[in-house]
Amino acid sequence: MEEDPVCHCFPRDDILMKYQYISDFFIALAYFSIPLELIYFVKKSASFPYRWVLIQFSAFIVLCGATHLINLWTVTPHSETLARVMTVAKVSTAFISCATALLLVHIIPELLSVKMRELLLKMKAEELDRLMRIIQVREEKERHFRILNQEVRASLDSHTIVTTAMIGLVNTLGLEECALWTPSPASSELHLSHTVCHHSMVGSAVPLNLPALDNVLSSNRATKIPHTSPLARIRPVPGRGRYVPPEVAAVKVHLPMVSDIPAIGWPELAGRRSYAVMVLMLPPDSAMKWRDHDLELVQVVADQVSAALAHAAVLEESMRVRDQLMEQNLALDLSRREAERAIGARNNFLAVMNHAMRTPLHAIICLSSLLLEAELAAEHRMVIETVLKSSSLMATLLHDALDTARLEDGNLLLEADVFNLPSLFREVIGLIKPIAAVKKLSVSLTLAPDLPPWAVGDSKRLTLIIMNLAGNAVKFTKEGYVSVAASVARTDSLKEARPPESFPRSGDGNFYLRVQVKDSGCGISPQELPHLFKKFAHSHTGAGRNSGGGGGLGLALCKRFVNLMGGQIWLESEGLRKGCTAVFVVKLGLCDNDNHPSFRKGSVAPPGQTPRGGGDAISPSRMLQNDESRYLLRNWHQSTS
Repeated sequence: MEEDPVCHCFPRDDILMKYQYISDFFIALAYFSIPLELIYFVKKSASFPYRWVLIQFSAFIVLCGATHLINLWTVTPHSETLARVMTVAKVSTAFISCATALLLVHIIPELLSVKMRELLLKMKAEELDRLMRIIQVREEKERHFRILNQEVRASLDSHTIVTTAMIGLVNTLGLEECALWTPSPASSELHLSHTVCHHSMVGSAVPLNLPALDNVLSSNRATKIPHTSPLARIRPVPGRGRYVPPEVAAVKVHLPMVSDIPAIGWPELAGRRSYAVMVLMLPPDSAMKWRDHDLELVQVVADQVSAALAHAAVLEESMRVRDQLMEQNLALDLSRREAERAIGARNNFLAVMNHAMRTPLHAIICLSSLLLEAELAAEHRMVIETVLKSSSLMATLLHDALDTARLEDGNLLLEADVFNLPSLFREVIGLIKPIAAVKKLSVSLTLAPDLPPWAVGDSKRLTLIIMNLAGNAVKFTKEGYVSVAASVARTDSLKEARPPESFPRSGDGNFYLRVQVKDSGCGISPQELPHLFKKFAHSHTGAGRNSGGGGGLGLALCKRFVNLMGGQIWLESEGLRKGCTAVFVVKLGLCDNDNHPSFRKGSVAPPGQTPRGGGDAISPSRMLQNDESRYLLRNWHQSTS
């Protein structure tokens, strides 16, 4: 064999050839297994966008594996056919590898962008997880705040409300400290009244004109304040070491009862006394910050505390009013019992006076009347007449006192009987004429033509009213006249004296009697007119009708009787020494008895009725029927026989 001049062969090493042979075999095996694995995983994948790249890459790997497999036979001398196969395999591998390389130029950036999108998606997922955790924390806080609001509104004690709210805020928000500053009623300061962790001494004071308070009180929500503010000095600052100041927030709490406290020397601060300030401090050296959501929750709690304090204040005020009412009720009950005892004592006294005083008075009046019928000297007659007048006056006062007591107790009822109206007036005039004759006064009676002859009503009280008014006219008139006029009241005739609406209109079965008693006596001052119908009214001017020691019970009793009879009474006078006019209107029933066979013209009362006289002017026979003195009865019968 001739040596090739270009061949640089070296002696054959079997071991080296064996290693190359084994290496080519395993390389070919690896190249053939990789495409199979790629095809398997691509089929398992739901979506793979680069299938042509995978096919080219698989072909490239297969051809590379085929090249290494062919090398197993090229280690030893081989034929030309094997060389050609080897050449075709390498050319195909070169073509496929170049095509794959060119395609990867466009595919690799897309793969990198996919990776970037994957990273972004991971970051977004992490952000969503963080937001979810924040939302969960917020929901948990809101749940705790709802429970806290229920606990705050469940109590009606102000101290319990504030303490519960502050402890709940500390536990829910993880606060370092929570404190409440309340206004002082005696000064223009805020005092530290409540703390949770007791880092600062209760009772510390800060002025109301702090700049930080302007932002807190002017805002409708919780606000942040500097940690250097005096309100935030509720925790001692460490003296050494690194210290990160905490974040501090403050919110105003409305105090409904503090608004009533006056601003002493600070009128511009009066509105600030209506609010307390709650200060909330986060832990120092921590990553916790005040977020808007947390500040809103704090404001909600502050509003609930304000509402609960308002309810507690209302309850406290109602309890105070209830206690006052109970005390007043006890006092009123005690007063009522005392009044009942006094009324009982008065009634007992009146009963004793009624039974024990009327009999002697009637005896005195009877004796005086009997003596006046005998022939006496002028001096003796004057003395006996004085005794008779005084006794009659005392009997009248006794009768007035008894009727007044019954009126005040509501036990006095009007009597309804039929009586002769003109005869009643004539009897009254007959009773006052003797007294008027002594004073040389003229007494006149005027009865209107349309006055009904018979009427239904309480003749006794009507006689008492007329007697009282006529007696007063005679009493306070030294010279001149006393006139009594009676008529049926009409609206057109009363317009000058009283407004028409002051008088009721007559109806079927009744009419309104108008009686006017006029005199030319001392008159009444205009200042005394409104007070004359009061019991025991006294004069303030020292002149007029009340200058003689008071008005007594007469006019007051007359007014009560007139009101019971559905009418009105008033006095008119132009002044002192110009006379007086007393007018009253009462309601009486109509009784048309002119054709009744049992009535006789000129009789005082119908048959079967007791003749009604002049009130307290009791005839001797009527007085003696109730008297126990047989001596008086015998003497009176002897004189009458």
